[in-house]
Amino acid sequence: MLLARDAHKDLLYCLRNFDSVLLTGPRQAGKSRLARTIASEWDGGVRYLDLEQFADRRLLDDPFDYFSRHADKLIVLDEIHRVPEIFPELRGQIDERRRMDGKGGKFLFLGSASMDLLRQSSESLAGRISYVELTPFTWQEISSQKDLSRNSLNHELDRLWLQGGFPPSYLHDSESLKWRSDFIRTYLERDISQFGLRVDTDRMDRFWRMIACDQGELFNKQRYARSLDVSGKTIYRYSDILEKTLMVRVLEPWYFNVNKRLVKSPRLYVRDSGILHALLDLRSIDNLRSHSVAGKSWEGFVIENVISAAGNWTRPYFYRTSAGAEIDLVLEFSLDKIWAIEIKLSSAPSIDRGFHNAADDIKAERRILVHRGKGRFPMRHGVEAMTLLDVMNEVSMAAKI
Repeated sequence: MLLARDAHKDLLYCLRNFDSVLLTGPRQAGKSRLARTIASEWDGGVRYLDLEQFADRRLLDDPFDYFSRHADKLIVLDEIHRVPEIFPELRGQIDERRRMDGKGGKFLFLGSASMDLLRQSSESLAGRISYVELTPFTWQEISSQKDLSRNSLNHELDRLWLQGGFPPSYLHDSESLKWRSDFIRTYLERDISQFGLRVDTDRMDRFWRMIACDQGELFNKQRYARSLDVSGKTIYRYSDILEKTLMVRVLEPWYFNVNKRLVKSPRLYVRDSGILHALLDLRSIDNLRSHSVAGKSWEGFVIENVISAAGNWTRPYFYRTSAGAEIDLVLEFSLDKIWAIEIKLSSAPSIDRGFHNAADDIKAERRILVHRGKGRFPMRHGVEAMTLLDVMNEVSMAAKI
């Protein structure tokens, strides 16, 4: 089953309006497939180089000559992090193409890391490059398939939650867990080093699994340092690597002109729920629902889907005071447009007073409860109860206004 990706339109728009585009996302999220689809639709010549292949890297031994010979074409450079030294050369090439009276080609770069990490190499392209992130499959993308009945939708939501959104994991039930286990091993043993990063693989493995056990809890650097017998600085470096390579979400606390004692430690989430469950060896939906991490797993799953729907310009946080007022997800569309979102796995959820106090603190424009049941309905004190899909649709529209 081939699924249309929501990032397809965004990528085409950016390529038509910017000189170069960087498509980021974790390895195996579908970047190469999407790029090849774009290339097949492109009105003009295309050159596609997979920089994991030695033969393709050799073509860039003289990048000036190669780019000059294909100045009118779309050049796709897959796994650009393998040749970060090429970015300074690209600046002159982009400027030259700008002077070709609309006949110059474009550059599309693909990288398996966050924009922040790749920006360190692409600073020379400031003002010449746009960024698009491709996540693993989201619930919006899955649920948009027209042949799914209501019962099928419920089944597919459980499937996506359990197996995660990486295409090879989601699309192949029988091989899903093995694929995710292999993914974890390959990430630790190969992928990290390809970014020029060096870690103790065994300790990084243990740290990642500890984060999985603590999914969505406040980050306690010193506790991890004691458990792994390393310094706090090393723990910070490990978490930074997992964040920058798009394996872990570091959700920062919201605080802005609030006269309260606020929690200032971030929360860490394993971003893909399937990888989380592989780290915890949860093999079935029954295993997952009976496990102590189920509620936090669902919370992280919802957070990733909602943030994906919100787009790059919406800032996500959580909110918590020392007195217990708490919001699972705060979306800041602008300084005067803030939404408070509570997340419950229950199909018959309730909200405690702490959420309302927190929403009052941040002057939330909307108060939303994401539940695992059916439909949307109003609750007391202005709270709107919605399914995950309803919330994603609402957030998508709000982000465009």
